[in-house]
Amino acid sequence: MPVRFRINDLYWTIPGAIVTGTTIAADPSIEKALPTDPNTIKRFDHLSNYGVIAFGGLVGSAYLLGKIQHRDYLKDTAWLAGEAGANSFVSTYALKAALGRQRPTEENGQGDFFSGGRSFPSEHAAAAWSIATVFAERYPGPLTKLLAYGGASAISMSRLIGQKHFSSDVLVGSAIGWYFGRQAVRRHREQSEITADLGTPGNPKNRIAPGESQENPANMGSPFVPLDSWIYPALDRLSALNFIHTDFATLRPWTRMECARLLEEAEDAARAEDSTTEAARIFDRLQVEFAPEIDRLSGGRNIEARVESLYGRYMQISGTPVRDSYHFGQTIINDYGRPYWEGANVSLGGSGSANLGPLTFYVRSEYQHAPSVPAYSQDVRNAIAVMDENPVQPPVVVPTTDQARLIEAYAGFTFHDWQLSAGKESYWWGPGRGGALMLSDNAEPFYAIRINRVTPFRLPGIFRLIGPIRTDQFFGKLEGHQFPPRPFIYGQQISFKPTRNLEVAFSRTTVFAGQGITPLTFHTFFHSLFSFASQDKGTRDDPGDRRGGFGFKYKLPRLRNWLSIYADSLSDDDPSPLAAPRRAAVRTGFYLSHVPHAAKLDLRGEAVYTDVSAGRSVGGSFIYWEFIYHDSYLNKQNILGDWVGREGTGFQAWSTYWLRPDSSVQLSYRNARINTDFVPQGATLHDAAVQANLFVRRDLSVNARVQYEHLNIPLLSINQQSNLSASFGATFWPRWRVQ
Repeated sequence: MPVRFRINDLYWTIPGAIVTGTTIAADPSIEKALPTDPNTIKRFDHLSNYGVIAFGGLVGSAYLLGKIQHRDYLKDTAWLAGEAGANSFVSTYALKAALGRQRPTEENGQGDFFSGGRSFPSEHAAAAWSIATVFAERYPGPLTKLLAYGGASAISMSRLIGQKHFSSDVLVGSAIGWYFGRQAVRRHREQSEITADLGTPGNPKNRIAPGESQENPANMGSPFVPLDSWIYPALDRLSALNFIHTDFATLRPWTRMECARLLEEAEDAARAEDSTTEAARIFDRLQVEFAPEIDRLSGGRNIEARVESLYGRYMQISGTPVRDSYHFGQTIINDYGRPYWEGANVSLGGSGSANLGPLTFYVRSEYQHAPSVPAYSQDVRNAIAVMDENPVQPPVVVPTTDQARLIEAYAGFTFHDWQLSAGKESYWWGPGRGGALMLSDNAEPFYAIRINRVTPFRLPGIFRLIGPIRTDQFFGKLEGHQFPPRPFIYGQQISFKPTRNLEVAFSRTTVFAGQGITPLTFHTFFHSLFSFASQDKGTRDDPGDRRGGFGFKYKLPRLRNWLSIYADSLSDDDPSPLAAPRRAAVRTGFYLSHVPHAAKLDLRGEAVYTDVSAGRSVGGSFIYWEFIYHDSYLNKQNILGDWVGREGTGFQAWSTYWLRPDSSVQLSYRNARINTDFVPQGATLHDAAVQANLFVRRDLSVNARVQYEHLNIPLLSINQQSNLSASFGATFWPRWRVQ
């Protein structure tokens, strides 16, 4: 199993990435040059299936023959081939689910990613090449290599000609299989050398035993902590109390290994505190939570599969809510885009993860039920057409929702504290608690390829003055768009801490390409990435809908253990809000970690507005909207950024009393208004809520929330409305692990 990734491996991974990208771009052209005769396609499809079965039979036969004839070398070879085949199958299956590429015969035949397909990469090619590589490495004669690699090549080409995969699917699948085959052989060879060096049980040598070997935490895969976890508020409190100094509030989520590192940073200060203080209690609870990761920081092995959580939530809404963040607002915010409406709303789900050395896999899936949503009236649809500058849309009734949905699902690879991952992941780019202007969990996560610096680093020389640095970047695809359909999105953020008390972040995202606008090619991508001009708008070289962000968090002098202030800002079509502050949307806030003589009570308040003074903002045609990309900053009809939406102003406040480090009772208030120059006659909403999150046992938590909301949206109803939502949920944390 690939528990290590070596520097020498870069000699093939970097060229491999370049070749893969080029092949993906050429896939449609290659596909057109292949045979189209149905009988030929069918024969090659059968050939690939029978070939994989034959390779599997070879492994089983070799193992049985070696066992019967006491040929240990042959038996070990078959075992390694089976191990490599299993590893390659699991990896390719996870990548298929994460990347969702369509097969050559599906939809438009272009092999679109993140579209629910199962084409990339080819598991047949991966399985064949993993088995072939083991036999070729263990029996390195020319005839063995010819038969093994020739057979694997025939299976791979058969998948291509049989129209089951594109050329890049087969190429990457073959590379994965070769990698796992080589790793299985190399690991077995290393273990054999260690055993030989240790000597026999009766005549041991003075060496370190295999179980005592040190592994590098920088190369250990680790899943991200979900954004709705209790862990972030707990770490925020430790940071506000000055126990942690290299946390990054502007860039989340954090991996579990990074959370464990932050605890190590806080350990000396926490141990110096009296065990009865609030900070010591928080530290002790988090240390229990991250005990496996803390062990890995000391060199423990990173091989684990676990069920993380099983949960359910029932929410009853009485009265008419609002769920159109792009126009009128939302009753339920920052909820991963879950559906809801008046009546009973149910979510049942679970999550789990696995780590294999540098590899990590994570999945969170749930069943969702929500009542049917009625269509907008003709007057409302006419008004929306004016707001968005789109044709008037037909009435659409959203049917009752009964669906299974992946909340998050991704596979990642970590090398020297950089994690490359692919799949459906969440982002929170901003220091705020109630929202983030650039990216938040208000919408359903989208499929993307991501590169994240999971642990801070420092630049050499004079650049060390910048302080610790973290970065995050991604390239993904959005869903649910009509104007234009099928756009892509990419983004970058860099956060740094020039002092312990100041954190600064710069970010940028771009929505570009899309059906009927700009084709996705290397040229259009790089033009969009590096172009700052607007003269290409509306052409095939349109750089897309670009926005820049800036944020900071600062602990005030003399109050550093008490009070922090922060701000998050965004400007459309500007490199940074600092270059055009009057055109920038802003969310600003404060956090009081504890009230005098009440160490368990904290306060937080935030104000946000997107109703900027720029002339273009009139009518909602600036923040979160663009005159080419009319539903630009949405994923499945929910805003990717701040719930306040277009031309809005809002305020939020929270007061939380911490019963224990993981249990709390919270009061909250929210107010929002939408300008009348956007929504005719404007819109206002007020809501107040009380929420309790309690761990009744270490492996069982419950949560309850009651929210009352008052709405005044004349366009939707001439009468003011109100609704009451009440929810109850329970989460079982089984901690079932296989190590």
